[in-house]
Amino acid sequence: MNAHIPALTAGGQVMAIVPQTFEETLRVARAVVASGLAPSALVGKLTGDDAAAAVAVAIMSGAELGLKPMVSLRSFTVINGKPALYGDGLINVVRMSGKVAYLRTGCEERNGKMVGFCEAKRLDTSEDKRVEFSQVDAERAGLWQTEAIVTKWNKWDKKNEQKPNDSPWYRFPQRMLAWRAAGYCLRELFGDVLGGIRDEFEVREIDEVETMRDITPEKPALPPKPPAPPAPPAKAAETVEVAPVTESTELEFNLGDFLEQIETGLAGAKDDVEVEEIWNDFDAPAVLETNGHADMIDTAFAIRDRRLAQLAPLNGG
Repeated sequence: MNAHIPALTAGGQVMAIVPQTFEETLRVARAVVASGLAPSALVGKLTGDDAAAAVAVAIMSGAELGLKPMVSLRSFTVINGKPALYGDGLINVVRMSGKVAYLRTGCEERNGKMVGFCEAKRLDTSEDKRVEFSQVDAERAGLWQTEAIVTKWNKWDKKNEQKPNDSPWYRFPQRMLAWRAAGYCLRELFGDVLGGIRDEFEVREIDEVETMRDITPEKPALPPKPPAPPAPPAKAAETVEVAPVTESTELEFNLGDFLEQIETGLAGAKDDVEVEEIWNDFDAPAVLETNGHADMIDTAFAIRDRRLAQLAPLNGG
């Protein structure tokens, strides 16, 4: 009965499917989207041909760096419309160039602090370089995290919640230090190989600087609501004296409480999108200016920018 079943044979060379034309690239991209393998960082909320177009652009960008289609999708991320390479994708592109004499990354302990490093040398020019990114550098940049439980903003229930810290800077500090050092080192030593593609960390930093330029409030300021009037007396026969409302009894704006509320709310944000949503809800620039504290607007922006800096490596994995 088994005489007509072909036997399974071993051997053969495994080769990647590399499209040669734009139509073939788009066909591969549609298959990736249909299979559900398209990275969310690339497609976001896009669907259909829009999502396939985003995947196709990532494949073509990777092809220019010598990456196969599926490797490109695993190596690229998109930050506010800007393509960037993850740390391992950056190293992969440089190694595949054939211009590397050696490339070493790692993390070592020095005086009780961790120091990530990357050292590499070119074959064609014999240039070599060593770049370090230390725990002190991460602390200065607001990246270092040591708390196991952190406060996160639940945008659905509109409240702060205590949750385990899932930041890669808390879970994989040695890896993140080494990757940050590698990004700086390889971009300087192999700029021609990377073709202008930056590592994700630098793209985030540039995006934060550009975002900080627009400080115009999106909606008009709303003054604080006055206190509710006193309830009428229960009986007409009784006379109740009501103290007149003066400036001392009106609802006063508390600057310290307002800034603390902003910091507490932003501490619960888990990405830059949630940070912007919470920031817009507070409308700090307009509220501070309305209540005579325009000189504290920069302080409010500093609170927001510090939280954005802490969230910067979260997509790095």
